[in-house]
Amino acid sequence: MRTVTLLHPNKLVFGNDSINNFVTDYLITSFKKLFIVTASPILPLIKPSIDELKKNNVEVIIDDNIVAEPTINSFIRSFKLAEYSKVDSVVGIGGGSVLDVAKIVAALLNNTQTIYDILGIGKLNYRKTYLACLPTTSGTGSEVSPNAILLDESDQFKKAAISPFLVPDAVYIDPKLTVTVPPKVTAATGMDALTHCIEAYANKFAHPIIDIYALEGIRLISKYLKRAVENGNDLEAREKIALGSMFGGLCLGPVNTAAVHALSYPLGSVFHIAHGLSNALLLPYVIQFNLDAAPDRYAEIALALGANKKDTDIETAAEAVRLLKTLCKDIGIPTKLSEINIGEESVDKIAEMGMTVTRLLKNNTKEITLDDAKRIIRSAL
Repeated sequence: MRTVTLLHPNKLVFGNDSINNFVTDYLITSFKKLFIVTASPILPLIKPSIDELKKNNVEVIIDDNIVAEPTINSFIRSFKLAEYSKVDSVVGIGGGSVLDVAKIVAALLNNTQTIYDILGIGKLNYRKTYLACLPTTSGTGSEVSPNAILLDESDQFKKAAISPFLVPDAVYIDPKLTVTVPPKVTAATGMDALTHCIEAYANKFAHPIIDIYALEGIRLISKYLKRAVENGNDLEAREKIALGSMFGGLCLGPVNTAAVHALSYPLGSVFHIAHGLSNALLLPYVIQFNLDAAPDRYAEIALALGANKKDTDIETAAEAVRLLKTLCKDIGIPTKLSEINIGEESVDKIAEMGMTVTRLLKNNTKEITLDDAKRIIRSAL
């Protein structure tokens, strides 16, 4: 059994109204100048908490201009605002994009390194600034992961900073913060979380400890995602999806994802397709390609998705592909790239860009060549 390292926040609070725990915990610290990274639609949800902080003499600086697929340039703008404001603490309240920006802002405050210095694995030297994260979507699991992703506009590539110092000091997962997420976003982010769990379980570097998180995440998300999409106020469904998303995030540090994420990155960076939707579109087709390399693993995934056991592992494993396509249809997600106007003319570019994401491709259960990547993408057209 290989050695595995799990990185957890110093404090993790899960439950409805846990944003109140954040406010209470923050007010007993010595911090007095808080930088809130968020998005404008979230402000009405968190206004009572902001008012409570201000009432207790906390100076609050808000950056609510974070958008999906944040770029390095947009990060720099946010960072300069925090630096100019001389903040002493950072909280990210939002989806994965918001949390990723907040994590890197906190990391580079009072630090001589630049964003370009820390892109890659293990290049961040330290973080001195307090960081808390409160997710408002159930998808990326960024709140508990050591990863942060930004789009480099200079070459249209998504680039990751991966470091233990990017794991927040405190995390508050409040499912109530997710109830206003629209159905399409709920569906896409839920599929992102499901992909994290599936790719961590069927992975060259899978580990028994992480298997527990991954399988339970698959069970929760596949069972409750349709309910959450159909009724955003279904708190039980929101809680289960939030928990599954957290489990997926816990898989990212020790094991990480694989070919689905590698091949989906160009869909986001070039075609500006939402990350969760990109993963959902490619997931069944990458699994179909991988099946014979790990039939036992994919059979377990199929069972967690709700399949009935067949005579052989490979037959059971094939049910995973069918069930994932059915789930996508049930929650209103396309099952073919052609449905979002991506055709044959884009295959080579997607494949070539995806093949550069070697940090993820090396995790895939089956080696993928450029020709394989093209075949997978064609099968998804």
